[in-house]
Amino acid sequence: MFVFSATPGFASGDSTDRNSGSGTKEYLVMFEEDSADMSVMKSIGISQSNILYEFELLPVLHVELSETQVNSLENHPQIKTVEENAEAKAYQQQTPWGITRVQGIAAQSQGYTGNNVKVAVLDSGIDRSHPDLSANVRGGYSVFGDSPYNDGNGHGTHVAGTVGAVNNNIGVIGVAPQADLYAVKVLNNSGSGSYAGIAQGIEWSINNGMDIINMSLGGSSSSSILEQYCNLAYNRGLLVVAAAGNSGTAAGNTNTVGYPARYNSVIAVAATNSNNVRGNFSSTGPTLELSAPGVSVLSTTPGGNYASYNGTSMASPHVAGVAAQVWQARPNLSNAQLRQILNASAQNLGSSYQYGNGLVRSLNAIQY
Repeated sequence: MFVFSATPGFASGDSTDRNSGSGTKEYLVMFEEDSADMSVMKSIGISQSNILYEFELLPVLHVELSETQVNSLENHPQIKTVEENAEAKAYQQQTPWGITRVQGIAAQSQGYTGNNVKVAVLDSGIDRSHPDLSANVRGGYSVFGDSPYNDGNGHGTHVAGTVGAVNNNIGVIGVAPQADLYAVKVLNNSGSGSYAGIAQGIEWSINNGMDIINMSLGGSSSSSILEQYCNLAYNRGLLVVAAAGNSGTAAGNTNTVGYPARYNSVIAVAATNSNNVRGNFSSTGPTLELSAPGVSVLSTTPGGNYASYNGTSMASPHVAGVAAQVWQARPNLSNAQLRQILNASAQNLGSSYQYGNGLVRSLNAIQY
């Protein structure tokens, strides 16, 4: 589960993470030029200690600012965007079941296990010591400076198990049990994070050669910078998958898809139950692209344990795992071609506003 802004269906987080100093808040600042001009920051009294992170691929700074400094930057000709660092949190969830439903086992029987496909799990970390995950977790990174293998929340470990729990005759099996998993910790041990952290995780994924990014997390507000990072990943050839959100209504007629799932470069995933019916918590809207199991899904949790969760956070890794299987089977596909095939081969479940193009199916996509 990813930390989304505090909205229905999201886990609450510690807001003190984003309000550091007296009278200051954290912001994302984007420059008009190709690189950040530090003289602009110095001119309004910003010191190096106020700069929390300097991004590499776009001229963006994560920085602490006072209200006066924000006003100065917003009116500065060299500054393109000033955005308050929005909070992100893990989607509240329970558990999944659908490896067979998405044809994961059928594809595995044909030899498609996601072998050598790199999947970045942008989440709360992954417990690398879990016996169902240890063989597949190849590396990681934490935006918090701690170990990416310290998953105090448990959400990321659960998501990782759905993508690629090992076929070892114990516990559970993932959709792509030989995929290479990378723990990119962008949510803290309370399940909270921020858009700056997500962007940093995406940047790490691009720089470290990931094939697929899974983001079982999100927020209710948009960010042009986060959108540009999602676009950048997609334009660099990565497939970007995200949970649609857990803010759906029983009627399912309101546009409640969160961010980053709502961006055009991201596959937004809805959650279904064992009857192929939308979970009434699953967000709906015109940007939904695929559906996957997200009700009562069993997967790995820290300490060698297992649990069942509900949520679009559980649905998204089914799609990431299927994508890994298909990419192993058809390695010459571009990410855009893979995306088109996943959508074209999906099982129609009804209204696209509630289900997108339907239930993702691995073997159908491989044979499409």
